[in-house]
Amino acid sequence: MQKAQPEAALVTDHRQPDDNGTPRTDDSIAAAQLWQTVLADLRGELTSNAYRNFFQDTSLTAVDDNRAIVTAPNTFTASTLQTRYSTQVERAIHNVIGERLHVEFVSRGSGDRAANTPRPPRPASRNRTSGDSKHQEAKNQTQQGLGTRQLELDNAGHHGLNPRLTYETYVVGSSNRFAHAASLAVADQPGGTFNPLFVHGGVGLGKTHLLHAIGHRAIATNSDLNIVYVSSETFTNDLIKAIMAQRMEEFRGRYRTIDILMIDDIQFIAGKESTQEEFFHTFNALYQNGKQVVISSDRPPKSISALEDRLRSRFEGGLIADVQLPDYEMRTAILRTKANELGVSLPDDLIEYVAHRDQSNIRELEGALNKILMMAQLYNRKLDVQLAMESLTESSMNQRRATTTAADVLRVVCEVFGVTEKELLGRQRKRQIVRPRHVAMYLLREETGSSLAEIGRTLGGRDHTTVLHGIENIEKGLNTDTQLRSQIIAVQESLLTGKS
Repeated sequence: MQKAQPEAALVTDHRQPDDNGTPRTDDSIAAAQLWQTVLADLRGELTSNAYRNFFQDTSLTAVDDNRAIVTAPNTFTASTLQTRYSTQVERAIHNVIGERLHVEFVSRGSGDRAANTPRPPRPASRNRTSGDSKHQEAKNQTQQGLGTRQLELDNAGHHGLNPRLTYETYVVGSSNRFAHAASLAVADQPGGTFNPLFVHGGVGLGKTHLLHAIGHRAIATNSDLNIVYVSSETFTNDLIKAIMAQRMEEFRGRYRTIDILMIDDIQFIAGKESTQEEFFHTFNALYQNGKQVVISSDRPPKSISALEDRLRSRFEGGLIADVQLPDYEMRTAILRTKANELGVSLPDDLIEYVAHRDQSNIRELEGALNKILMMAQLYNRKLDVQLAMESLTESSMNQRRATTTAADVLRVVCEVFGVTEKELLGRQRKRQIVRPRHVAMYLLREETGSSLAEIGRTLGGRDHTTVLHGIENIEKGLNTDTQLRSQIIAVQESLLTGKS
């Protein structure tokens, strides 16, 4: 295929307006023209639908020594491009500029943080052909003024907070207003009147979101605070490791010098004597030093069986706040907020239909929206009520399930994730194996309608509780992990078309 010559696009006019009337520099023009050349190279490899859905509204925003930053209109598109098309894009860039770059896709807004310092052009290697030199010249001129995109350091490493779970993304309604107000008071004055704060409610009602939001707000107020968010399972595992390694002093030094300790799903320490013993002393140490403890559970303290009375007494000594099922108005607000996060526009009647239909917890509500978005992507359909009805009714799902077998699901999951069926069915606990195994559990239920027990047998004889845990992990991840969403779409698309 005849390629456009990128060097011809490197115009010398100092400033030209973009589509929004904003002046553009020579360098942004060069980047735009270079990207158009790359897209021209790609069009021969892509279907018209793929090009229209994913590439039509993208732009090259930065290039450095070994990386190209491409901006997509929203996080969903950026994740899909990264997961499914990055190899093709990198190959096309190599065809155009003669060098191999790693391509990184970002959503609009997150990709505008390029450094302002221009990078000097690098001289072409002496053994390059004249054509290669032209490619290098095009790349160098694109680099000037674009700068190197600065990687933001996420300090979630030491406190465990999810950057997405803030008060800005938390929807407040009658079902959670008291818990929300209590959490704000704790975030603004940790170790004050409401200590401990015990938040309880059913699965998927936003308790975890509140805990993370407390942490983010407290850090924003005082960056010197030592804040830790952990699940009760993580606390237990840390304790076990410390005991086995004879490093209990280190364990206690970590957990007893915290300013705000947030423990999620505390009900899981019930019946674990050593964990309850250690947590009791950790709680006392923090409380006596005026430090804040925040706890979540799926039930109030009095209803947690096998919980030691001394812990129950401590929990009930603070403020107990519950979160309940969202009402209709709150459900519509949640759907609008979630759609906004994903960068998609939903018609009002679709939102109303889903809000009326799904009257369960927030996680299932978001799951319904995820399913609609997946179906729209999978079948190249517009977002409307008809699609929502088809996506969420059993008859539509049953038609697909009739043609999909468990063997199909396992085969495609292995191909998409690059693992073997032996690894999928085995007992390895590496993340690169566990993630596709959980995806297989989720899709075996969604695509074949298998029971938990049947899925367990298919996946090497696992019990139904393990399968349920895996499915819930994926359902939870689909609400925030755009890469996971794209991977599942890739599997479903392959199952639909018979290709992989």
